[in-house]
Amino acid sequence: MNETVRGIKSKLLFDLNERMALSCICPLKETANRAVPGDGNADAEIMLIGEAPGKSEDLQGVPFVGAAGKFLDEMLTSISLKRDDIFITNIVKYRPPDNRDPLPKEILDCEEWLHEQIGIINPLLIITLGRHSMNHFFPDKLISEAHGKAYRREFPAGRSQTFYTLYHPAAALYNGGMRETLKQDFLRIPKVLDVIQSGGQEGDNS
Repeated sequence: MNETVRGIKSKLLFDLNERMALSCICPLKETANRAVPGDGNADAEIMLIGEAPGKSEDLQGVPFVGAAGKFLDEMLTSISLKRDDIFITNIVKYRPPDNRDPLPKEILDCEEWLHEQIGIINPLLIITLGRHSMNHFFPDKLISEAHGKAYRREFPAGRSQTFYTLYHPAAALYNGGMRETLKQDFLRIPKVLDVIQSGGQEGDNS
């Protein structure tokens, strides 16, 4: 890993988080304890994007630290990765009251923050966790049909990004069938990365 690049990206992320914590107009910041910007490797090849912080995340300021986070850690281990290898965040940076789903306006209010994070990290692969995360980038897709598949999306300035869609670990935690599906979908991540790194066309543009 290029430590200079990682250091520059870490500084850019820190500055972004400081700026957005002050300027973000998301109303959730009025009820949350703190912002939960994200955590992990600023130069990661893989960026995971969930939906919103929960109670534990709101208290600690780190995403995915509860039961769903432990399940996620187990799945990372299954493909020989750990938290330090990836970057993980959510589409909204503040906990919704009572852990309800984030509202469209709340997602939109945090969009600049998220998209600037993506631009700084510039991952090879973005993994969406849950339908709200997926639908932010692919609003017409159903997660029951899209999970375990890769898609491509164009960003401004001609930048193309590959996405891989998964069920949210919290939804699968106590649902045996969905849990096994998520674990199997997760095991395909190295193959998806291999295709991207080899210059292949993993994913479609639909």
